[in-house]
Amino acid sequence: MLPKQRDVEVPLLQILAEIGGEGRPRDLYPLVAEKFPQIRDEDLSETLPSGTNRWTNRVQWVRQTLIEKGELDSPTRGVWRITDKGRQRLAQTSLPEPVPASPTFVELYDDYEAAFRAQLLERLQDLSPREFEYFARRLLAAYGFVDVEVTQVGKDGGIDGYGRLRLGLATMRAAVQCKKWQGNVGRPEVDKFRGAIQGQYEQGVFFTTSDFTPAARNASLRRGAVPIILLNGESIVGLMIEKGLGVERVPLYAYYERPADLSEIDED
Repeated sequence: MLPKQRDVEVPLLQILAEIGGEGRPRDLYPLVAEKFPQIRDEDLSETLPSGTNRWTNRVQWVRQTLIEKGELDSPTRGVWRITDKGRQRLAQTSLPEPVPASPTFVELYDDYEAAFRAQLLERLQDLSPREFEYFARRLLAAYGFVDVEVTQVGKDGGIDGYGRLRLGLATMRAAVQCKKWQGNVGRPEVDKFRGAIQGQYEQGVFFTTSDFTPAARNASLRRGAVPIILLNGESIVGLMIEKGLGVERVPLYAYYERPADLSEIDED
């Protein structure tokens, strides 16, 4: 999970101070991310419903907050610069703040979304193995697969379902494997699934409510072999939200004041 906006303020100021006082946003985003070892690659690639990268959007909100505090400014278009007030804050970072900062609207939403995603994942984990297979069928149908079928128990030959994905005028045959595991799914399971579908299907989709080991992820895409798409619990929840499967999205609007001078608005 990405850090809160208030937790990114000081690291952003630190990075600016370390690189000479100013920098361009595209260079700052990865440098600030390095200040948070807990951030995963999946977190950095996550996007908002609008298509904007969630991490860069968060840093941009932090930048706006620091400008309002007078700790950061933009001397020229597309350049962020730490101010003397920002340097003073860095010198006092070891001192506790007298009044804790109130959470912003965006942070409140992020907390709500994280709790909601955790609730959805818990519901998935409560499904029986057979119910999970039928859920996977509905999810694939929502994603655009057609003729999706769940195989009979005990007669699947390592395949829990199959269907076709339309790609323009052509279709791709895909097989499905579902695992409701407590631990992570390893490479042997991915290799066995690929062996069961090789020569019959052009793609495999592997569902699990847990996660995959690094070895399993590395083995999912191999040159000359059937590609296996890996969907862990978090990915499944993300698809449910994206496709509205068992989820209803209600619009929520946030308003903030723009600079009076339009020339102050840069590309970010």
